Amino acid sequence: MTTQRTIKQRNSEPRLVVDFDKLLTMAGADLGATDWMEITQDRVNLFADATDDHQWIHTDPERAKDGPFGGPIAHGFLTLSLVIPFWGELFDVEGVTTKVNYGLDKVRFTSPVKVGSKVRMLGTIAEVTEVKGGAQIKVNATIEIEGQERPAVVAEFLARFYK
Repeated sequence: MTTQRTIKQRNSEPRLVVDFDKLLTMAGADLGATDWMEITQDRVNLFADATDDHQWIHTDPERAKDGPFGGPIAHGFLTLSLVIPFWGELFDVEGVTTKVNYGLDKVRFTSPVKVGSKVRMLGTIAEVTEVKGGAQIKVNATIEIEGQERPAVVAEFLARFYK
């Protein structure tokens, strides 16, 4: 028997929308922070189902109480995957035909995210490079945990926009 779980959709309107020509001048732009998102056990379980990673530190709250983190934690790659909905909350480019996630450069999981914690992303456009037919940006993305000094994830996210 399959249990149906749902995750609340986030606001789909980005805070900053620019046209392609403006994008080319945005190296160094601070994009600010997203809203906070709570990491629920349902979200962790759905990620475990999607990735076949059902390690007890993620999916067994009772056992995880006695584990190294005092409770269940989100998968590192779950936290990293939140770059996508967070990115859509922060920024978009108009006047392009195609937008693609091009990849990641440096990625570090610097602190575990306990279930029930809230996270958000801070973003800065570090570089803008023209590529054939468009532009590539490198975004310094930091996923913070509410009330903690050390972030959960620090990454360089790459996106391309084609005219």
